[in-house]
Amino acid sequence: MNSTRLSTFKQKSFTMESLPRPTSSTFRGKKEKVVFVVGPTGTGKSRLAIDLATRFPAEVVNCDKMQVYKGLDVATNKVTDAERRGVPHHLLGVIHDPLADFAAADFCHCASRVAKSIIARGRLPIVAGGSNSFVEALVDGEDAEFRSQYDFCFLWVDVALPVLYEFISDRVDRMVDSGLVEEVRAAFDPNDRDYTRGIRRAIGVPELDEYFRSGGRSAALMEAAVEKIKENTCRLAYRQLKKIQRLNGQLNWSMHRVDATEVFLRSGTPEADEIWEELVAGPSAVIVDRFLQRDENSVSKTTEVVEDHAAAVGIPLPAMAAAARLTL
Repeated sequence: MNSTRLSTFKQKSFTMESLPRPTSSTFRGKKEKVVFVVGPTGTGKSRLAIDLATRFPAEVVNCDKMQVYKGLDVATNKVTDAERRGVPHHLLGVIHDPLADFAAADFCHCASRVAKSIIARGRLPIVAGGSNSFVEALVDGEDAEFRSQYDFCFLWVDVALPVLYEFISDRVDRMVDSGLVEEVRAAFDPNDRDYTRGIRRAIGVPELDEYFRSGGRSAALMEAAVEKIKENTCRLAYRQLKKIQRLNGQLNWSMHRVDATEVFLRSGTPEADEIWEELVAGPSAVIVDRFLQRDENSVSKTTEVVEDHAAAVGIPLPAMAAAARLTL
């Protein structure tokens, strides 16, 4: 960016609230628009989706295969009412039969209907969740119906695995403190050892089976179960990351990788929220705004947008480039 342009931009009063607010006509054209927020478990996908939905007229569509079931809110890590901040959420806790089979085809059917209803109200669907098989089936399904109707923007929230693993371990401890064991105990069935169906597949449920069968009083079995939950959650995060990398590479989804590692390194500090805004929420909002405003046949200027945002919030451009690998 030349010095004249940078100086001119710095004189602007720039905030996320000053971004143009899309109306229903924003989403009209050859294709409707849908935003996807993906990433391994624990990286902040729900938080980012809600942040975006408070800045644009949008609603969130859950694509986590365990969170579609009603119940086990702690074990499945559902966003609370307070965390939703008034943002409408869809396909969250809608399957009441805990043993029902909710497959990718079911998700595609439901998500397509929900997306159409959201757009009909002049709002933007933001699909967020960790079940990348659901996302792949929706975007690259056999009939390609969804792809033929919608233009996509993919935001990939990433965190360095060693940092993410430590966060996951701490999060499991917090989940235990929040009533995970008691929640799963209430759903425990001593006559059923099958953990391959429905919500019983959720991490945190099969791992506690032996503890409950022993009478639920063994501290050693409890500790072993918690460690197994942490281990299996970390393995899930690794598999999800590899799946995202494959989707981004082989299927050429052109994801915008937003690096939230620094946020997690500063977790619990006063500046953590500010860093989230500067390196994750802010750049993501700029990307989504550009996506909504662009003509399908135009050439994106995402790099310039990121430069503008970096100048506006006072972040050195190399730091911004490190936080977000952007292609549009």
